[in-house]
Amino acid sequence: HQDKKGYFEVADRGTIFLDELGEMSPELQAKLLRVLENKTINKVGETSTIPIDVRIIAATNRDLFREDNEEFRKDLYYRLSTFTINLPPLRERKDDIELLALNFMKQNAEKFGKKLDGMSSEFTGYLRSYTWPGNIRELRNVVERSVILADDHQLNHTTLPGEILEGAPSGATPDEMGSVDLYSVEKIHILKVLEMTGGNKAEAAKRLDIGLATLYRKLKEYGIDKEK
Repeated sequence: HQDKKGYFEVADRGTIFLDELGEMSPELQAKLLRVLENKTINKVGETSTIPIDVRIIAATNRDLFREDNEEFRKDLYYRLSTFTINLPPLRERKDDIELLALNFMKQNAEKFGKKLDGMSSEFTGYLRSYTWPGNIRELRNVVERSVILADDHQLNHTTLPGEILEGAPSGATPDEMGSVDLYSVEKIHILKVLEMTGGNKAEAAKRLDIGLATLYRKLKEYGIDKEK
């Protein structure tokens, strides 16, 4: 529909946020640069231009100005980097991890109707020991998962995913690590999310942050469909 407004037209005289800027294709980079330089947009199938006045805020977890980075246009980088904020990765901000996790716990406890009053020392120990390649987004997803799995008044390490449990945190004992049945934890997690979505597998896969095909494979692996 030609009368349907695009993101930039909707954001005229306002702000548009571009996430994961470093993943933008060369073709889209060229189009964005033209918009920034001309301050106009062209609708698909139309020859006339539409003037726009948009402030752009962009985010990326890549070093776009690296000298060997040939994937991102330098001219576009200069256009967007009028004012930059460099946020260190989460692994370099250990003291922030617990505060962020606590905030995510409160948000998700309210969202899922759970009564939680804190996190165990083992739980926070694992969080601090992990390198968090996905930064805050990954932390948020991990805490949401733990809140869904929680069956006590506080979050404990048995609700954490395998990649975090592979490394022992400071203060954790071998017995504590050995008590974790990762197979059972993931199975319970999937069952609880399916229950929350009323059996809607597409929505469950979205909440689990996995593909639908992966969810079906796990359902078969854990025999969940047979149970239900």
